Amino acid sequence: MAASNSDRKYFGVLPEAALPGALLVVTAIVAMVVVNSPLGATYKAVLSSSFGIGPSGFSIDMKVSDWIKNALMAVFFFFVGLELKRELLEGQLSNVKAAVLPMLAAAGGMAMPALLFLAFASEGGFSRGWAIPAATDIAFALGVLSLLGNRVPAALKAFLLAVAVVDDLGAILIVAFFYTDTVHTTSLVIATAITALLFAMNRFRIASIPLYLAVGIVLWVFMYQSGISATIAGVLVAAFVPLRAKDGSSPLHDAEHAFRPWVMFLVMPVFAFANAGVDLRGASEYFTHPITLGAAFGLALGKPVGILLMTWIGATLLRASAPGNLVQITGVGCIAGIGFTMSLFIGVLAFTDPMLATPVRLGVYAGSVISAVIGLVILSLSLPKLNHPKADATDETTHLMLGR
Repeated sequence: MAASNSDRKYFGVLPEAALPGALLVVTAIVAMVVVNSPLGATYKAVLSSSFGIGPSGFSIDMKVSDWIKNALMAVFFFFVGLELKRELLEGQLSNVKAAVLPMLAAAGGMAMPALLFLAFASEGGFSRGWAIPAATDIAFALGVLSLLGNRVPAALKAFLLAVAVVDDLGAILIVAFFYTDTVHTTSLVIATAITALLFAMNRFRIASIPLYLAVGIVLWVFMYQSGISATIAGVLVAAFVPLRAKDGSSPLHDAEHAFRPWVMFLVMPVFAFANAGVDLRGASEYFTHPITLGAAFGLALGKPVGILLMTWIGATLLRASAPGNLVQITGVGCIAGIGFTMSLFIGVLAFTDPMLATPVRLGVYAGSVISAVIGLVILSLSLPKLNHPKADATDETTHLMLGR
């Protein structure tokens, strides 16, 4: 009998659902090696080089690193927006009562890391980076959790997924409201009109994904020119892709399925490669930098404490059953402390000074690695061992990660 998707493994040990996370790890390691090799100067020169796209007089010129931050990450947020909408309409967040507990946990998992970051960094004048440890990387978190296979109860997997989804929604709102400096009214008005067009397309249940993408590109241009983070355009387009078309098909499901491999295996690795490289020459002076400590402690300590505290409070007040015992919730909270892609992205927005890129990356690296290791150890020790694990063809995590 053939192995199910959730049971299939690569290299004899790697579950299929863990592939995106594993690729990000490899990409980050390669970036580190390249930056600290003779190719380091070329790496930095390529990212600093500029090019423009568009007709003469109206072209948008940016550095390669900025194109990755603004354009590729807009695609990432489009995909995340599709996931969020699906979860709100028919997933873990569609039932209000079922959604309240992970929503409270996610709120605690964002607030506590932010407070810890400020405790370390506010006196040094680096408080603008408060949101760096507040984000969870869905791909990494679910990929790491999948390493434990069928030992993880479905309820615990669903809880982590819901927390990560709400966390991503929070990160999107944070980018929109806290990391936008100057707003140009005319471009914003045009962007609003384009958003109204997307609303009309949704109301008429237009199913053409290429049409939504074409309108989305125009929206991206005016969002960029307005001064608001252009990545928000991706979320807005996703919000108006209909769940059901007139013929009964699901444009939202189709778009999510089509974009999943591109986002997981191209967009995120490219972003990681462009932002994960840390020049270790002279980096030792940043080990105790306020940003490094704030990001690391925020992810590794703030996340599990915030999630555990709010889960306990929520379960007590709502008289609801938690998806696991306190030790297991702590383990999941640690896994949620893997910030990586989202934390690095917010770090790029928070600090434009190149000198601050190293402490941001060191802190995110340290916090994410420590979170993953501690989370795996806690869950490995607290979850029951399976003597005869069976393939589970309905593994929800694998379905969501790989679109099966």
